[in-house]
Amino acid sequence: MMTEVCICAPAKINMSLRVLPGAQGGFHAVESIMQTVTLVDELHVCLTKTDGECLVLCNETLSENNTIMSSYKAFCAVVGKNVPGVRVHLTKRIPSGGGLGGGSSDAAAFVKALELLSGITLSTHQKKEIAAQIGCDVFFFLFCGAEGCAVVTGRGEIVKPIQARRDLHVLLVFPEVKSSTKEAYVLVDEYFNSGKTVVCPAPTELETVYNAPVSDWNFANSFTPSLVNRFAEIGSALSDVRSAGALFAEMSGSGSTVYGIFPSEKEAENALYELAQRWKGCVVRPFCCK
Repeated sequence: MMTEVCICAPAKINMSLRVLPGAQGGFHAVESIMQTVTLVDELHVCLTKTDGECLVLCNETLSENNTIMSSYKAFCAVVGKNVPGVRVHLTKRIPSGGGLGGGSSDAAAFVKALELLSGITLSTHQKKEIAAQIGCDVFFFLFCGAEGCAVVTGRGEIVKPIQARRDLHVLLVFPEVKSSTKEAYVLVDEYFNSGKTVVCPAPTELETVYNAPVSDWNFANSFTPSLVNRFAEIGSALSDVRSAGALFAEMSGSGSTVYGIFPSEKEAENALYELAQRWKGCVVRPFCCK
């Protein structure tokens, strides 16, 4: 049996994200297309001598109830037997609170590491049980498939993997504002209650739009208008990315990361050079095939 494993946890962006009004059981339904990008956290997980023990070390400060600890507890509960103790060294590169799914990706990567180290192969049902206990984006990272791209619906648990494009590069801009998921949903609910809406492609159209020329994309994010109203920096970042030549620009998830899609690495790097003079946090990455 393996005694240690290193695994990468990629970030994701939402090309389109429609939040449906009216929460059911505390959760809003969503209609989204998600894509991993090659901005990754790294997990080095090794066995310890004490069953049921999970020690987490990180280059950033983590809350006591972080997604690694939550994943371990959920894994133990679902498996229903002793799980080997582990020590986790987590190297964070994905900004927290940026709408890039870093915590969820870390959780999914850790579940995969636990499978390898424990010799336990989880069923699809067990993986869904674990994801449901941690967070909605965890479903995507566990089930998006080798391409790292999927249409996601329901509360996030319905994941339809699709073939990822390999002809695009993404420029990520990190405005220096923090947007909590809870606050973002409060703001979007207020936006809906005021009678406003955001038009997004129907779920059946998402894959077709994704494969169309980027200049024809009509993707949108339900969170963007209300978050731009709350944080002017997000609107400024979107404007700057578009002015720098992006074929398409949006905010990812519940914010605050803004991204632009470019047809080549050179064009994305040129935009990066231009925007780096104003924005401290900017990176260029290709789409990620897992």
